[in-house]
Amino acid sequence: MQTKDIDGKSINVPMLVITLIIGVFITVLNQTILATAFPTLMKAFNISTATVQWLTTGFLMVNGIMIPVSAFLNAKVPTKWLYFTAMSTFLIGTIIAFIAPSFAILLIGRLVQALGVGVTMPLLQNIMLTIFPPNKRGAAMGLAGLAIGVAPAIGPTLSGWVIDNYNWRMLFGMIIPVVVFVLLLSLFFMRNVLPNSNPKLDFLSLVESTIGFGSLLYGFSEVGNDGWGSPVVLTTIFVGVIFIVIFGLRQLKLDEPFLQIKVFKNFTFTLSTILSSIAQMAMVGAEMVLPLYLQIIHGKTAFESGLTLLPGALMMGLMSPVTGIVFDRIGAKRLAQLGLFILTVATLPYAFLTKDTPSIYITLTYAVRMIGVSMVMMPVTTQGMNALSGDMIRHGTAVNNTVRQVASSVTTAIMVSVLSNVTSSQKPAGSLLHSDPLTYKNDFFNATLNGYHAAFWLAVGFSLVGWVLTFWLTNRTHSQDIPLKKRTKEAA
Repeated sequence: MQTKDIDGKSINVPMLVITLIIGVFITVLNQTILATAFPTLMKAFNISTATVQWLTTGFLMVNGIMIPVSAFLNAKVPTKWLYFTAMSTFLIGTIIAFIAPSFAILLIGRLVQALGVGVTMPLLQNIMLTIFPPNKRGAAMGLAGLAIGVAPAIGPTLSGWVIDNYNWRMLFGMIIPVVVFVLLLSLFFMRNVLPNSNPKLDFLSLVESTIGFGSLLYGFSEVGNDGWGSPVVLTTIFVGVIFIVIFGLRQLKLDEPFLQIKVFKNFTFTLSTILSSIAQMAMVGAEMVLPLYLQIIHGKTAFESGLTLLPGALMMGLMSPVTGIVFDRIGAKRLAQLGLFILTVATLPYAFLTKDTPSIYITLTYAVRMIGVSMVMMPVTTQGMNALSGDMIRHGTAVNNTVRQVASSVTTAIMVSVLSNVTSSQKPAGSLLHSDPLTYKNDFFNATLNGYHAAFWLAVGFSLVGWVLTFWLTNRTHSQDIPLKKRTKEAA
């Protein structure tokens, strides 16, 4: 464990970790904290569904744009002041949102918040991977999983409770004192633990990255509203892909790349990034579709549907540190194999949901799924990072987080479109509504259920593909990448 910073000053490691985890937890929580507040905000500002959705779409876009930038900032800015500045930016955005007199000001506050979140999330992983030796990184990253995995999962439940009992502004007001507390802690306990260099900012790379990832994330976020045939969706996704390719080719030619994509040459890192993204896809997909099922089919409120899924989020929080400790002992392979097997088996029942499926059954199976996710997400991420040399970790963290962010957006878009398309293709003809209303209602209900079944079969497919890929993992916990000719033998 690193007990001194790069300036030779002592580090209070427990307090530094606490400062990091509280700060990142409260910032990542904002990704989903408005999930059940949209109807209230639409009424408060007299805006449409498409308009209010920008509070999430814009947040995720700016967050996704900032993650690749974080690798440059980690090398350029001293760790203490980078974290302090990121949290201060988040605080400013939160205050703007709290006092917002109009929707435009509220949106600005959300975008400013996202600037800070895009830095704090990869920074947490970078610091944990730096101050802990490779043989203890599993436990450390398990703690990081508390913030990164649990916070978005409890957002909808917390949001529903606040909206039912307080004004929507309290969603932001309750965060302000916590962020101020974190800022005070960071002044005393945050240290400059990441080595700094003086990289030059390649402005063209910044522009290409911003347009590429921003356009791609926007395109996928609009699929749920406009469908795959929308010119806006197709154009923005196409533009995003083109600029990301241009960005990638430029990074390969630069002596000091803005983002070192050569990390993908490392087999262990690449496979680990794919597996962590698959786990994220399976988790995000269920988090999105299950509340819709519970509200539309079971008639639950947003808060009640959030409560149904809350035990699963808490289970992941309890299991993340445990799976981290286990990883330090046995590596990621067996954990990931068992985790993705559990995830696949526990998702399968959702492909057979009916209108009479008990809520407790959904709660229990969801909790089991989250145990599986906790066995995959941070252990394989840690294994991938451990395969990189120290100077490449900041790039690996940025790349890993960026890929997972894009994977989440892609999953949301695909599952929503599958759900909608299957429902639309099987719904009864409108004429039946007048000739036989009861039959129309029953057929429409069944068509909606079939839409959910199709979406969950897709989630089963994600998990199953991930489980197959785990057989190419190695049992090494902190070695460098292994030569290609040895991979097949060690993976067997």
